[in-house]
Amino acid sequence: MSAPRKPRAARGSKLTPGEIADLFTRLRDANPHPTTELEYGTPFELLVAVVLSAQATDIGVNKATRKLYPVANTPAAILALGEDGLKGCINTIGLYNAKAANVIALCRLLLQRHDGAVPRTREALEALPGVGRKTANVILNTAFGEPTIAVDTHIFRVANRTGLAPGKDVRAVEDKLVRLVPAEFARDAHHWLILHGRYTCKARKPDCLHCPVHDLCRWPDKGPSSWVN
Repeated sequence: MSAPRKPRAARGSKLTPGEIADLFTRLRDANPHPTTELEYGTPFELLVAVVLSAQATDIGVNKATRKLYPVANTPAAILALGEDGLKGCINTIGLYNAKAANVIALCRLLLQRHDGAVPRTREALEALPGVGRKTANVILNTAFGEPTIAVDTHIFRVANRTGLAPGKDVRAVEDKLVRLVPAEFARDAHHWLILHGRYTCKARKPDCLHCPVHDLCRWPDKGPSSWVN
């Protein structure tokens, strides 16, 4: 009698399709309704917050937008505030001079091309100042419910460490994740992976002891786990 075959890993992953589904099931069980930690009330507020979040923490951005949004939270209102006025609201975050210039230019284009509304296509979003592929993916996913994945440092780390979607650069990881994540998890995979990287699979000191996917993870340097399947 021949021995049972070992399940094959999914193409582009060190995990099998069953393990990938198991990984996301566990992350969903731990956090059924994940969302961004940036504070926003409209797609435009989210767009500005994400532009401001480059090389800044969500906590720092929220501190700035709590000051900004009660004063100006539409493209027209921010343009009326002016670049100097905007700087006064966001000067607690890094690179605020360049970010203020980008947000002012972004607001102007939104009014000129989109009647002040945030566009719902990648091409139109990436044409806005300060908006690259990652920011566009965040907006498409979080504001409009598209199954996109914005690969930041956290997702890049988790995808490579666990063996879920190893890749040499963020685009390679993104393309693999889009292909490998089962459809039922695609809408929220972005947030589950970011939060897992931010609070558990941390860069300097990963909390392997309390990791819900410890037994699935292929990282050779992972520590012991107290998690029980």
